Amino acid sequence: MTLHLPNPDGTLRAYEPRTEPVTVSLGSAFTSRTVFSAAHVVADPFADTTPDGPAAVDWDATLAFRRHLWSHGLGVAEAMDTAQRGMGLDWPTAAELIRRSAAEAKHAGGRIACGVGTDQLTATATTTLAEVRTAYEEQLAVVEESGAQAILMASRALAATAKGPDDYLDVYGHLLRQATEPVILHWLGPMFDPALEGYWGSSDLDAATDTFLEVIAAHPDKVDGIKVSLLDARREVDLRRRLPQGVRCYTGDDFNYPELIAGDDQGFSHALLGIFDPLGPLAAQAVRVLDTGDTEGFRALLDPTVALSRHLFQAPTRYYKTGVVFLAWLSGHQSHFTMVGGLQSARSLPHFARAYELADGLGLFPDPKLAQERMRNLLSLYGVNQ
Repeated sequence: MTLHLPNPDGTLRAYEPRTEPVTVSLGSAFTSRTVFSAAHVVADPFADTTPDGPAAVDWDATLAFRRHLWSHGLGVAEAMDTAQRGMGLDWPTAAELIRRSAAEAKHAGGRIACGVGTDQLTATATTTLAEVRTAYEEQLAVVEESGAQAILMASRALAATAKGPDDYLDVYGHLLRQATEPVILHWLGPMFDPALEGYWGSSDLDAATDTFLEVIAAHPDKVDGIKVSLLDARREVDLRRRLPQGVRCYTGDDFNYPELIAGDDQGFSHALLGIFDPLGPLAAQAVRVLDTGDTEGFRALLDPTVALSRHLFQAPTRYYKTGVVFLAWLSGHQSHFTMVGGLQSARSLPHFARAYELADGLGLFPDPKLAQERMRNLLSLYGVNQ
């Protein structure tokens, strides 16, 4: 049945939804790459909340989605940017999410790594580096006590408090020395969070890279890998070639992930990606093809998904979470399109329409008829007469 989808200029276009999804199957663990999906949270639609109040999470649906990712062999990167850290998900709720997801991972046999940040601390003119370290330590303790691997996330408080590269070297050195197990270091660019401009002590990315590498070189035994989210494929390749032996690069580039994961004759990137939330089953199938040594087959499966990813992550990039949750609703992973902090309002109807069209064209919806009906309902809510 034809859907009439809105264009940005206010006109409508006719779209014929597909009737069958792409067939994907469950499989064994990956052998050539380590792959994490940064997972979203499902809000409780019946909670009486406000955008600036504590988050209310539907725990059953949230954990069910993690089981879905694990069933396809993907690791879960928990309580990260995709889970709306600093954009609706407060630290007490994030801590509960970490504990619940880590326990679920043990039961399901799934891999999990969890975000460690400082979002319980609001930086002011009097905030000290010691307070930033203490905030990091509190969260690191929660993650390590849960049994999950730690991901040291970029900190808004540190970005606001640090006076230069030496302060980053001090804080990260302190944290790495006390970490029980090797961690993943996360460099999130300002396109994802404007408050992180000048991270590592400089807005000059070459200088920032040098400081980042200095942190790693001082503690290579405590760094499992790095996650780079700068949306700059060339810079990521240059960076991964400079890493110490044994330190992995996990791409966080949602614009260029197929080529970065495929790699070249000098190496490749593993993956820790928000786009692998909606792409989970298809991404897993592609990585299993890559496990056989078939790079062309891997690219043939994953390259067509880039248009959708670039659409979801278009500027302002930090609102990509809205598109991710929108597709989870259309895919039947949750019964509603509601987000913590009211973030479902962060994208426009034409944006949703194009996301639906691209995802449907890829065959991402397990039940295309359900997705079509839900899209029709959304269009009706916005006043688009079908």
